[in-house]
Amino acid sequence: MRQTLILVGVVLCLSIPAAAQRPAGAGTGVGSGRHSGSSYELSKWQLTVGYQFNRINMLGKPFDTNGLNISTVRYFDKWFGAEVQAGVGYGKTGATTVPPNLTAKSLFAGGGPRLAFRGHGRIEPWAHALVGEELFRFSQTAGYLGNNTALAGVGGGGVDLRLTARTSFRAEGDWLGSRFFSADQRHFQVITGLVFNF
Repeated sequence: MRQTLILVGVVLCLSIPAAAQRPAGAGTGVGSGRHSGSSYELSKWQLTVGYQFNRINMLGKPFDTNGLNISTVRYFDKWFGAEVQAGVGYGKTGATTVPPNLTAKSLFAGGGPRLAFRGHGRIEPWAHALVGEELFRFSQTAGYLGNNTALAGVGGGGVDLRLTARTSFRAEGDWLGSRFFSADQRHFQVITGLVFNF
């Protein structure tokens, strides 16, 4: 987890000088004025809080988790931003484990770049790629399962639908990759929630 926080901090720090190199007064529309044909300001910051559904394929057969996802994006111009995301999940493994029906808790924390098509109306499509760490904790705390941590990545995108000048509704779909037990896993997640623009 410590390495993930360091990585996220590096991503944010490297993005700030890139934004600072823009000439003063160069009009990107971020945080100032309104885009022609649109009644919505381009915000510098976005905070999203929402529901997260994960289809986890960690043990050869999939099981599902439900939980909470929080992300923050700092935009440096009209289309490029740096994102930090954390998601927690809770579910049961069903028949995928021995013994069956274990409780599974997960946490992903990571960061990376985001590209967005903003300022062209109410619909704002975007894509992102995040690198971080995934933690799984199973109710069987001894043996093969128990507590496990691995490097993980998220890639995907979504659409934000503006509801008001400062709020949007988000629909997001992502592919998740991880490496537990010396094997690669592929998971899928869907996130919906509210975006606060400021």
